[in-house]
Amino acid sequence: MMNTLCKRAATLLLGLALAVDGRAVTLQPAERVAHAKGAPMLAAAWAGAEKKRAVAVGAHGVVLLSDDRGASWRQARTVPVDVTLTGVAFANAREGWAVGHAGVVLHSADGGDSWTLQRSAPQEDRPLFAVHFFDREHGVAVGLWSLVLLTRDGGRHWQAQELPAPPGAKRADLNLYGLFAGADGALYAAAEKGYLLHSSDGGQQWSYLATGYRGSFWAGAALADGVLLAGGLRGALYRSADAGRSWGRIEAGTNTSIAGLVRLGERGALAVSQDGQLLRSDDAGASFHPQAQPQRPRLAALLAEDANRAPLLFSNQGPLPIDSP
Repeated sequence: MMNTLCKRAATLLLGLALAVDGRAVTLQPAERVAHAKGAPMLAAAWAGAEKKRAVAVGAHGVVLLSDDRGASWRQARTVPVDVTLTGVAFANAREGWAVGHAGVVLHSADGGDSWTLQRSAPQEDRPLFAVHFFDREHGVAVGLWSLVLLTRDGGRHWQAQELPAPPGAKRADLNLYGLFAGADGALYAAAEKGYLLHSSDGGQQWSYLATGYRGSFWAGAALADGVLLAGGLRGALYRSADAGRSWGRIEAGTNTSIAGLVRLGERGALAVSQDGQLLRSDDAGASFHPQAQPQRPRLAALLAEDANRAPLLFSNQGPLPIDSP
């Protein structure tokens, strides 16, 4: 039963067959290969607020880095695991963390060039899907079946945090797929059954925000003035203008999953979908419009710098060329 649910969660996660398949998980270093730039990428982050380096993670422990805004990519020198990596975050230009299957947490002290293993739990079969760091010491990682891990020492130790049950449920067993930060230290987790989870104390205590949707959310973004966005299965895109107290559905122009959402300036937002669509909002998420584009592979994540530059897009065929319209 455990393995079946893990397969289902991983299959839903961006439609990629990357789940543990019942065999014993043996952690091996990721291989450095010539075709690494074509590996499926599931998450990306800027290394530092200056946004000079982009770091993407994905299948087979592949970590890619770009120092020229996506014009070229190179594989990280050393990654100690070859499992699928599903989340990445940086506290500054050098200190970063990546999470993934087998419950792994990796740490980099050199901007993503090399990584060390801080945590693994292959026997549990509970992948981690997302990670966020408030600073170089305090971080949160989330994953399968309401798994929430906290660290107060830069990832050297991780403590499981027990969640309350969702309204009307007997226990907390929602899969938590994404993390995004809001104002004043707020943290949100995108979850199943139309829920977002909210923490105002660094991930120690959580409350549930019900959107009225019944499916899974993969990603979200916090805009100015309390506006929250959440995107997920079958083109679901929801918006709250009052910090999550009430929600409305936004027409996304796609019937495939919204896989990534990012803030763009003060009133803008960008979203990507599994049918290769790039969606843009210039009115604080009140409406989204597809951008003109050729046929693209399935998109899984994006990074945006400002409204005047094209975003970096990541797909099941690796990072897309920066000059892709």
